[in-house]
Amino acid sequence: MRVIVSGGGTGGHIYPALALIKRLQARHLLESILYVGTKTGLEQKIITQAQIPFEVIDIQGFKRKLTWENVTTVKLFLQSISRARKIIQKFQPDIVVGTGGYVSSAVVYAAHRQKIPTIIHEQNSIAGLTNKFLGHFVDKIAYAFPEAATQFSEKKKLVFTGNPRAQEVAHLKPNKRLQEIGLRSDLATVLIFGGSRGAAPINRAVIQLIPQVARLSYQILFVTGKVHYEKVQKQLSSTLPANVRILPYIDDMPAILPDVALVVGRSGATSIAELTALGIPAIFIPSPYVTHDHQTKNAQALVEQHAAVMIPESELTATRLLQQINQLMTQPQLLAKMQQRSQKIGVVDASDRMIKVMLELIAKAK
Repeated sequence: MRVIVSGGGTGGHIYPALALIKRLQARHLLESILYVGTKTGLEQKIITQAQIPFEVIDIQGFKRKLTWENVTTVKLFLQSISRARKIIQKFQPDIVVGTGGYVSSAVVYAAHRQKIPTIIHEQNSIAGLTNKFLGHFVDKIAYAFPEAATQFSEKKKLVFTGNPRAQEVAHLKPNKRLQEIGLRSDLATVLIFGGSRGAAPINRAVIQLIPQVARLSYQILFVTGKVHYEKVQKQLSSTLPANVRILPYIDDMPAILPDVALVVGRSGATSIAELTALGIPAIFIPSPYVTHDHQTKNAQALVEQHAAVMIPESELTATRLLQQINQLMTQPQLLAKMQQRSQKIGVVDASDRMIKVMLELIAKAK
């Protein structure tokens, strides 16, 4: 098939799109692929590095407050629809897929106007503004959290697929990555990280608890984020406990997950897809700075299923975090139950579920 994919702004929109494309390639289902994004978002770098053809559209998001800048946004949106129409006419896709971010609004809407089959994917428990707008026009709405389904009025369009990122990591097996960074492969490991850029509040709490972990029966891998690494290093003793390693960043983070017993970090959609695909329990500290506080809602979905626990950032202290880690790491039976519940939530064939819907829409259109 010929497929246009559009999604941008954050990794949460881009990585599921990339996972879907990789699965289409692996199944030899693509005649041709084109990704449409913006110049300013993360998508151009990520997608071109993956050697996927990329086209640019100039567009910006609406401000939530009334402002004259929204007049410019409307003008850009109308221009971007025209640009998207030309891209679509030239590429002649069989289907157009939107994974969120304002760039996908123009591309998917233009495809709808040209009567090309369309599907969008909602990764979070709180539906994004773009997807709620597009829900009125597309043929199918794929979603990853049951909670998201309640936010679309077009019930007949809804299809639960999970997040394609889950299928991309589900095959990963334990390996020797921990030994490569100076940790033991025979000791239970807690991975603490605040996302690709790191999170200062999480880092502060971990810095304070590190002196207390020397005699614990498990080891800690603390990933600070590149921008925070030097500051963290300055605040710590030059001699770390033998069971602690600190890194600024880990390339291909999912590869290390099969050797991890517990993850402490944010609750973005991509992280949750990866953790549940592999059945890894988590202590979530949601970012309170994201739109509609959707990370808290994401985390709550797993807490309610007893697959994770949550500490609001406003309540985060070194003492509470260490107590929570100890509570889980010193009770193997509790941790094992959380692993089972996490894995039960994971959708390890998420990309294939989306592809099935795509093939059905294409067949119906012919």
